[in-house]
Amino acid sequence: MSRQTRPSTSRRAWLQQLGRAAGSGAVYAALTQLGLAQASPARADFGLGRAPKGARVLVLGAGLAGLVSAYELQRAGYQVQLLEYQARPGGRCWTLRGGDRYTELGGASQHCEFAPGEYFNPGPWRIPYHHHGVLGYCKRLGVALQPFIQVNHNAYVHGQQAFGGKPQRWRELQADFQGQVSELLAKVVQQHQLDETLSSEDQARLLEALRSHGALDAQGRYRAGEIAAERRGFGPQPGGGVSAAPPHDQPLGLHDVLASGLAGRLDLGSGFEYQMPLFQPVGGMDAIARALAKAVGPRIRYRARVTEIQQDERGVTAQYQDLARPGTPLSVSADWCICTLPLSVLSQVEMRISPALRAAIDAVSYFAAVKVGLQFGRRFWEEDEGIYGGISSTDLAIRTIGYPSHHFHARKGVLLGAYAFGANAYEFSALTPAERVREALRLGAQIHPQYPAEFEHGMAVAWHRHPATLGCFAWWTQAARERHYAQLLRMDGRLILAGEHASLLPAWQEGAVLSAQHAVTALHAKASA
Repeated sequence: MSRQTRPSTSRRAWLQQLGRAAGSGAVYAALTQLGLAQASPARADFGLGRAPKGARVLVLGAGLAGLVSAYELQRAGYQVQLLEYQARPGGRCWTLRGGDRYTELGGASQHCEFAPGEYFNPGPWRIPYHHHGVLGYCKRLGVALQPFIQVNHNAYVHGQQAFGGKPQRWRELQADFQGQVSELLAKVVQQHQLDETLSSEDQARLLEALRSHGALDAQGRYRAGEIAAERRGFGPQPGGGVSAAPPHDQPLGLHDVLASGLAGRLDLGSGFEYQMPLFQPVGGMDAIARALAKAVGPRIRYRARVTEIQQDERGVTAQYQDLARPGTPLSVSADWCICTLPLSVLSQVEMRISPALRAAIDAVSYFAAVKVGLQFGRRFWEEDEGIYGGISSTDLAIRTIGYPSHHFHARKGVLLGAYAFGANAYEFSALTPAERVREALRLGAQIHPQYPAEFEHGMAVAWHRHPATLGCFAWWTQAARERHYAQLLRMDGRLILAGEHASLLPAWQEGAVLSAQHAVTALHAKASA
């Protein structure tokens, strides 16, 4: 990555460009792809009927889709065997802690040295309240949850060219934008420019709502004073005793807010998937995978690399290698198979499947993303800046700084120091893990100058270089989904696919859960027939 960071297109700007170029249908498909346009239809009472006597199912991959598939099949009475490439369950449902080791493609290895109790989720890190499937398994299996703070009004919004590169408090920028726009609309109403649209009663109601919404004074103005300060904050904060009344900072003008280009990044919690409340498992996201793996029992064979999948009218056979003892090909057979391997990996496996399913597998690319976890010896974001949880956004290549929503007032802490995607992710992926950490530190110091003095240790995961996934999540185009998605969901002989790639909620664990429930339902119907 060059030392001069190139600006990256934000997701919002990309969607706007897509809409102008391809229309609203393409935008909706992209929103679905990003997990922003679908609510989960998962049912709390999901279950299969009784399995045919002696029926055997092979599940490939022990990520969330594979674990849910195995769990539900075993509940129904199927004999289940799982093969998993890694030495742990969960797939991208993954948590790094002190003592862990991770080796990416190319051989670069990292040893995690986080302090006891500290952790970093390189994959999923939050669960929306309406992801009923994931939350349902957490409830059933006793996975303790705690709130995940998505929006923190005291966090920062930062732009390299905005306000001289000085980070702005989210609450200040949001209050000023909302106040200035409310004042502008109030003037339109007061000048009777909406007489043909609204009745006089509705105009009066609108004015009253704007005064409340925008913190306007009695004259409908957004001005420095007590009313505005209740939204954007005081400087300094009011105190007790005989101290003088706190001064009121001058709000930013609408031109300054718009010219900064930061107003479009005030929607961290407005998207359906990010609306509060959100949750996280206590102690790390992999608590979900570990609970499912415990419920499935000893039927998971780890360190098994699938090399070939064959099927005929009698059953399915998978060839695999034991990575602990490479060189000797092994095989396992069953009556049926649920394959949850990422399509990026499955496309390289020899399979006996229909040409239509092969075309569907080959049609899907994978989104690039990089996450960097940074441990600091002091929680300066809490002590110095009063930031407890939440997210700061920036147009720097790191894109995001995520503050932990747990262990408040502890001595140490681990930040999400970078969540780079798209072109920024490819730039980070080209660096060594140590260079990614250094780059995250260099860029993050523009927002938090305490970085250099407080840094202790970092871990960097570039998902395109992860040997078990070769990418972060499935990236469907509208054309590919229209042409291949239905085929991807069908039974193909005695085999069916599952995973976030086989859902309308890609990139989310809920997509993996829903696809697993679909797959076991389809398999059970065919096996029972």
